[in-house]
Amino acid sequence: MQLGEVIFGGVGSGLYGMLMFVIVAVFVAGLMVGRTPEYLGKKIEAREIKLAMLYVLIFPLLILYFSAWSAVVPYGLSSLNNSGPHGLSEILYAYSSAAGNNGSAFAGLNANTSWWNVSMGLAMLAGRFLMIVPVMAIAGSLVGKKAVPPSLGTFPTNGPLFVALLVGVVLIVGALTFFPALALGPIVEHFLAQAGKVF
Repeated sequence: MQLGEVIFGGVGSGLYGMLMFVIVAVFVAGLMVGRTPEYLGKKIEAREIKLAMLYVLIFPLLILYFSAWSAVVPYGLSSLNNSGPHGLSEILYAYSSAAGNNGSAFAGLNANTSWWNVSMGLAMLAGRFLMIVPVMAIAGSLVGKKAVPPSLGTFPTNGPLFVALLVGVVLIVGALTFFPALALGPIVEHFLAQAGKVF
């Protein structure tokens, strides 16, 4: 869920999320090999990259902002039945699910308070509609461009090399964005569980 529903389950939003990562991967490939960033015969320029990065940043900012806020205020912590890393895991999962429009939470979190209802509702609303704005702006920008025929400088986007690059971009962006929070929550909880401490 924290990757923007691009791996499992996201049919509509997962498709346009993956297309945003494709644009970022095309740009990264162009930087690495010095070729022109193009996708589907359209040149990918600075405007499209800025909008794609805005899309990539909205989702983690929603999750991490609301998670951090809920982890430090008494009205956020009062709904937790578990403390420590498991409590942080519950908070992270709740906002990841809300921003991904799934709406589920761990059983140890009482999400039926004013704070949790409002904040998760805002995360859900922004996770659905705020992310569509850069996607629609990119679509409008690409529609207005003329298609150019592939040349020697065009990086091919239909082979296994590009697929590997795309998977790498998705995983690296996800890892760099969420690893610190996951290291404090689920990863610490995993090692504590192996040591015999449960929450």
